[in-house]
Amino acid sequence: MTDPTAEPYALRLKAVSKVFGGAKALDAVDFDVKVGEVHCLAGENGCGKSTLIKIVTGVYRPESADLVELFGERLETITPVMARQKGVSVIWQDLALFPNMSVAENIAFDELVGLRPKAVDYRGMKTRAAEVLGRLGVTLDLDAPLDSLLIAQRQVVAIARALMNDARLIFMDEPTASLTQSETDRLLDIVRKLSASGVAIVFVSHRLAEVLDIAARVTVVRDGRLVGVFTTKGMTQARLGELMTGHLLEAGVVAADKSASPVVLEVRGLSVAGQFDDVDLSIRAGEVVGLVGLIGAGRTELAHAIMGMTRLTSGEMRLMDAPYRPTSIRAAIAQGLAYVSEDRLQLGLLQKQSIADNAAISVLDRLLDRAGLISAAKKEDLISGWVAKLGIKIGKSENAISTLSGGNQQKIVLAKWLATQPKLLILDSPTVGVDVGARAGIFRIVRSLADQGLGIFLITDEVTEAMFNADRVLHMAQGRILGQHNPRITSVEQMETAIYA
Repeated sequence: MTDPTAEPYALRLKAVSKVFGGAKALDAVDFDVKVGEVHCLAGENGCGKSTLIKIVTGVYRPESADLVELFGERLETITPVMARQKGVSVIWQDLALFPNMSVAENIAFDELVGLRPKAVDYRGMKTRAAEVLGRLGVTLDLDAPLDSLLIAQRQVVAIARALMNDARLIFMDEPTASLTQSETDRLLDIVRKLSASGVAIVFVSHRLAEVLDIAARVTVVRDGRLVGVFTTKGMTQARLGELMTGHLLEAGVVAADKSASPVVLEVRGLSVAGQFDDVDLSIRAGEVVGLVGLIGAGRTELAHAIMGMTRLTSGEMRLMDAPYRPTSIRAAIAQGLAYVSEDRLQLGLLQKQSIADNAAISVLDRLLDRAGLISAAKKEDLISGWVAKLGIKIGKSENAISTLSGGNQQKIVLAKWLATQPKLLILDSPTVGVDVGARAGIFRIVRSLADQGLGIFLITDEVTEAMFNADRVLHMAQGRILGQHNPRITSVEQMETAIYA
């Protein structure tokens, strides 16, 4: 008999299994979410999170399940149409919005799509869109094209569209990956409002601090199996990371004094009109210099200028104590610089090419045989060497790059640039969309490269990432370097106060 005092569930799954090509993506996993609860689904990339979401939304059918229940109704199967009708919605990391349509049109899109053409009631559409935004406590220009909005505002549009479809259970996939700290705080406030109104939220994020802040419970999945369901009260980031990876992830200050090492890059009075102004900095051999600032501070624009991708307004640079003023990114690479872009999918990788092609593309001239053709043997030696050095997990090197997890894709990007044997490596937000275990692996590689004498410029909006991996940390805001922090004598709290003030 059902306990009438028990909290109602938006979703209950028991012993759900899914197999792909003989491999179990999910192995008898239990998962439940209460009405109005914010529940985190945690695990490394490839652990089965996306598979679980796609089962709930009807994209996949499980091989077996003891129970599939939505809002108290037991179901034999779920189809995408059924999931939508019952109030299930997913906001994927790419948001799946339409950049050339207006805010109102994006919010009301599903209302506009039908089997038969019909006249659009634009006034009514805008009224309903405004009402939904009002529920979220947000005001946006309903006529503005989506591509004119900041990424944080687009997140709000995606949430509003879900609410327009009467969503009662919303899955949010890495919703804060591209947001500043202040934007993240505002988004989390919206999530709390949704929860208070009775909407169940499944929050998927690699940022463990915000997981512990926003969620009441967290379900941890590892290698397709349920590790357990835990309350976040009393949980620490270290413990949650250990549950996700199966081993303890140690975080500590590794900063060292590199002031006696030779300067690799020196920048003085560097300016690009409208982007940043009067920037001074230096990076020494074997030193990791962190640059922390909110999105829009000018961080990426500074990296582009150093790489010769934008024309300088003023200032000078010296590389290995010689004048340096690259006219293009090719010129920068030829002089020993390498740049791992913040946009791995669009700028860092060739999505339609193989793992091998992506890793080798930066040094094709070194892989030519006597006939001037690319040597398959040299190419395979290059790939196998970097796979071993960086601990990259791949199937076959000719497989598509999209078959790899986010962390392994990022390692392929690193391999591509390290193959050029650079003097300076610029890492622009290198762990966006990368899970906690892979992050630790990437930063072990970064520290190893620094120990071998490579100068590294680490750009990030996460204070802890800079604090625990850099030798010095620079603070940038509104296009200027405002200060420098020494992780050996500055606490995380002091650094956050200075940067997020």
